Amino acid sequence: MLPLRDDNTDSKSDPWVNYILIAANVFVFVFFQGLGANEAFTNSFSTIPREILTGQDVIGSVPISDGNGNTTTLQLGQTPVSVYLTLFTSMFMHGGFAHISGNMLYLWIFGDNLEDRMGHLKYLLFYLICGTIAGLSHVVCTGASGTNALIPSLGASGAISGVLGGYILLFPHRRVTVLFLRQIMDVPAYVCLGLWIVFQAAESSGILGGSPDGAGVAYAAHLGGFIAGLCLVKIFAGRSESQSWRSR
Repeated sequence: MLPLRDDNTDSKSDPWVNYILIAANVFVFVFFQGLGANEAFTNSFSTIPREILTGQDVIGSVPISDGNGNTTTLQLGQTPVSVYLTLFTSMFMHGGFAHISGNMLYLWIFGDNLEDRMGHLKYLLFYLICGTIAGLSHVVCTGASGTNALIPSLGASGAISGVLGGYILLFPHRRVTVLFLRQIMDVPAYVCLGLWIVFQAAESSGILGGSPDGAGVAYAAHLGGFIAGLCLVKIFAGRSESQSWRSR
């Protein structure tokens, strides 16, 4: 189910913070990551779970298994800032065109509604806090599960998951236009985003045939960001937003 747009007829302000976030992600991907070709920059500024858990920068070649008995070598460069800051820098990097395109589509559709409700500064703080919690969720789950803690994690998915969690709580009945089974239709937000989070949970557990360790996708970050959004949205939206459950 691919979202195409939502109902913005009640918006009262321009979502310029959302525009800046999208532009920042695109700028980093194009000019710093070289459209994904600059692996040295990407591996230096991505979140490496072991670095966060130990506080030590990991530099050099490390073996990475694909889960099928094949091992490749990944070159981890020096991180010129504190390794803990990679929880922030990794939020603005992506692994490829499909990765950034999907993330920016969701941010474009759902982020403006939260910014309109929260205000510009609160929305920015909400986004960054959800992204940080999402990154920490991935780090903690990686350490607890014993999976490879040297695989870099990057992308805005965790922060955007927080946006989706906030959206589904504030605007559960907002109409979202989606592409589903080659048909374009309108569904309530709780259907569109509810199916999204169910899919994330199922994929992370391997129910749908994927690897329970995420197979390169940080599902723990998606789930952690979504839960953070659910928990924090009313704080950032204010007490008056309790009536937004009736928003259509």
